Amino acid sequence: MATNITWHASALTRTERAQLRKQRGFTVWFTGLSASGKSTIATALEQHLLHKGLAAYRLDGDNVRFGLNRDLGFSERDRNENIRRIGEVAKLFADSSTIALTAFISPYKADRQVVRDLHAAAAERGGEPIPFIEVFVDLPVEVAEQRDPKGLYKKARAGEIKEFTGVSAPYEAPDKAEITVHTDQISVEEAVVQIVAYLEEKQLLSI
Repeated sequence: MATNITWHASALTRTERAQLRKQRGFTVWFTGLSASGKSTIATALEQHLLHKGLAAYRLDGDNVRFGLNRDLGFSERDRNENIRRIGEVAKLFADSSTIALTAFISPYKADRQVVRDLHAAAAERGGEPIPFIEVFVDLPVEVAEQRDPKGLYKKARAGEIKEFTGVSAPYEAPDKAEITVHTDQISVEEAVVQIVAYLEEKQLLSI
């Protein structure tokens, strides 16, 4: 990190910004295997929240590699940096009183903990940290392979894709995710209902 830089604090506290925007900011972090349904559920949740008049924005694992993370590959080191960058971006969205929805395989527990810690460290003047809600989109790998909408598992099994999560690279499932969605048992709509019920229970959708 550069040393000749200075942090410039906002003229507003996070609480003041939330009151002015009439909503709280937080991050909903979807993690799970490829083809588990992360992006599909995140897209549906984004639409639901927007229809409720709440500012929400989805950050998708594939999409960010066309721009922000176009210089990164899929080695463990690059995966770590991919998640670190997105964690920082999500934190900025949430700090602005926007609901950040992130859909990333994010296979390593340590990387997801780094992002959680980033949000926890953003507490202002003894106030609350930025809420971070981890959603484990749980789908058995054999079912994900049967779905395989992008043909990636087939390519990975054929050796055409190296270090593919669930095949030739590990996926470390969360131990204590705030929400677990079993996408082999419920529909996308039911998953959204489950997530929204949690957010309402925690009073995250109201000031």
